[in-house]
Amino acid sequence: MEKFPQFELENQDGERITNEDFGDRTVIYFYPKDNTPGCTTQACDLRDNMARLNELGVKVYGVSGDSKRKHQNFIEKNSLNFDLLVDEGFKLSEALGVYRKKKAFGKEFMGIVRTTFIVDKEGNIMKRWDDVNAKSHMDELKAYMEGVQ
Repeated sequence: MEKFPQFELENQDGERITNEDFGDRTVIYFYPKDNTPGCTTQACDLRDNMARLNELGVKVYGVSGDSKRKHQNFIEKNSLNFDLLVDEGFKLSEALGVYRKKKAFGKEFMGIVRTTFIVDKEGNIMKRWDDVNAKSHMDELKAYMEGVQ
């Protein structure tokens, strides 16, 4: 089973989060940018389903290249109930292969491709979704989590 890389990132409050903070099952999802339509949809779906995820023993972290201040704003604006981690240098995103060339409006640029991982307490990647659809992903995630209880 593939291992999630060792990391240390700050959350929106400047607290250091590492692999040691993972629970029995942790959803760690990578998204392009705070306060954009798809990212807001995905974050709010997670927020709205947090009670069910907590019942299943799941911790959730979001990761993007945005600053602590932008994360704080995003959390406050959308009443998010989970931590957002700052990967400003894209080290973790690069290590996982989710920071790569993208294309939009005829332009190529580097950025985070929406990706979700489920990681167990030992750091094993249980499941990986690439090129996640923000609108339908919550249903896939819940179905998977309920299936591996």
